Amino acid sequence: MKIQQLTEKAISLLKNLIETPSFSSEEDKTALLIENWFKTNNIPFKRTKNNVWATNKYFDKSKPTLLLNSHHDTVKPNSAYTNNPFKAFVKDDKLYGLGSNDAGGCLVSLIATFTHFYQQKDLKYNLVIVASAEEESSGSNGLNSMLSIIPHIDVAIVGEPTLMNLAIAEKGLVVFDAVVEGTPSHAAHPNNNNAIYNSIEVLQWFKDFKFEKTSKALGDVKMTVTQIKAGSQHNVVPAHVDLVIDVRVNDAYSNKEIAAILEKKSPCTKITPRSLRLNSSSISTEHDLVKAGITMGRKTYGSPTLSDQSVLTCQSLKLGPGDSTRSHSADEFIYISEIEEGIQIYIELLNRVIV
Repeated sequence: MKIQQLTEKAISLLKNLIETPSFSSEEDKTALLIENWFKTNNIPFKRTKNNVWATNKYFDKSKPTLLLNSHHDTVKPNSAYTNNPFKAFVKDDKLYGLGSNDAGGCLVSLIATFTHFYQQKDLKYNLVIVASAEEESSGSNGLNSMLSIIPHIDVAIVGEPTLMNLAIAEKGLVVFDAVVEGTPSHAAHPNNNNAIYNSIEVLQWFKDFKFEKTSKALGDVKMTVTQIKAGSQHNVVPAHVDLVIDVRVNDAYSNKEIAAILEKKSPCTKITPRSLRLNSSSISTEHDLVKAGITMGRKTYGSPTLSDQSVLTCQSLKLGPGDSTRSHSADEFIYISEIEEGIQIYIELLNRVIV
């Protein structure tokens, strides 16, 4: 199939995906649309829950394997929408609809790219494509659940909107629950151990603390107190203050290292990570994918936003059409020309690396 024809079909698939609600863990109907693409193109596929995946025709276990991945779940539309979020329409080159930018444009572009290479012989890499579920919720039945099912992966391209520039690193995430304790009492009596007052010093510590290691691609670790909760009555000094801390981890630390540092140094009575599995990601600038992309004129950068890269243990590159700043916004859209360019760049990139 010619690239132009593949592109037209990919855009048609995206329109159908937009008009089929697919909130995280409710992607069964969009999974059927993706299945139909593979059936129509005579590509054998498998489905595990709402994850749809396939390998190239001449898969060879002796070769390294490249994963192509993006997700077909969406967040729920916010209240500021003026368009119907489930109506796909094009105006001034913009394709509107929920999930168009995050990450439908990336997904259909990668599906088209996989289809282009599916029947080619003598590739240097095997190809595996996974259209994954539950990315937006970091759910247990998403890409993370597929890693023991699909063939071993050596490197990955994760489709997220990057304006087709090369996100060679991505920050990880650890959310901590912390407690600042004090002495509960009646508000009318003296109390030199007020948990709320104690939290002032703790909040200042979190505001001022700097992790030592920085990253060329991702900069510093960013730590932010995002929630605070205490007290139930106006005349009662509470026994404790509860804090939530959001930590965006650069590739100089593992999440376990961040947790160990905060458990040792933070002035909280107790601090506990909710999960340590959403690690930072990176790929060497010497990897053939990166070198080929730079040769093609694509810029490199470090991404502050989380994706399914966080569940991969191999090197991975985040790359896709669309703009991350449009993700989760009202009246979400992607330019048709971005999808056209995205498919062309994906194919040219792989031609330089795997052919």
